[in-house]
Amino acid sequence: MTLFDDLGEDVPRRGVPRRVVSLVPALTEAVEVSAPGRIAGATDYCTHPEGLEVPRVGGSKYPKVDDVLALNPDLVLANSEENRPEDVERLRANGVPVWVMEAPATVPHALASLRRLLTQALELPEPDWLVTAEELWREAKPERARAVVPVWRKPWIVLGRDTFGGDVLHRLGIANVYSGHEDRYPRPKIDELRERFARGEADLLVLPDEPYLFTDVDGPEAFPDVPFVLVSGRYLTWYGPSLVDAHRELSAAFSAS
Repeated sequence: MTLFDDLGEDVPRRGVPRRVVSLVPALTEAVEVSAPGRIAGATDYCTHPEGLEVPRVGGSKYPKVDDVLALNPDLVLANSEENRPEDVERLRANGVPVWVMEAPATVPHALASLRRLLTQALELPEPDWLVTAEELWREAKPERARAVVPVWRKPWIVLGRDTFGGDVLHRLGIANVYSGHEDRYPRPKIDELRERFARGEADLLVLPDEPYLFTDVDGPEAFPDVPFVLVSGRYLTWYGPSLVDAHRELSAAFSAS
């Protein structure tokens, strides 16, 4: 039986995958929560579910492909933005089926992709967390702030167009001032970012703790007198079971700002 991943590539199967190696932290959590024991290997950055004890195969961008192959997986999970095509192709050349999830631009896009992965590729019943997440994130709240959302500094990198994190914020009533930029992850100079606030185009700085670990003393000092909110990067950018808690925790964080 052959399925097709989000990019339209063949994913040949020889029965239900029982040994899954995930190169994407969010997918590791989604699969392990939905079917405990299916994850046979994961990256060093796969921190959830907490207490997951499986062999580690390096990072998402530079996995140790030989280590992945040594685990004899039935299926490897990757992401079009987080993983390199050459690693995916090497795995496929060695006969390993790889399911590549397209980097989602919206919450509904992510949840629809996860449903297909879980129910078709892994033949699991639809998990309760997925249904709950769909209900929680279905509607967008009225706009209450316009934000700049850095995800890195040195150089400064911010959320731009068509990003999952940007849609999460949009559904909570937080507009991303760079949502119309031609790049998904623009690299504006600090003077440009400050000018956005000075001109009144932005009135909130949103600082996640991953991939860059922003803190109350690392990030806000570059924007004197600008209101800021520190948020969990996992809640902002991970698609999966964390979306259930993310709706409550992020809503509370912005209500307090």
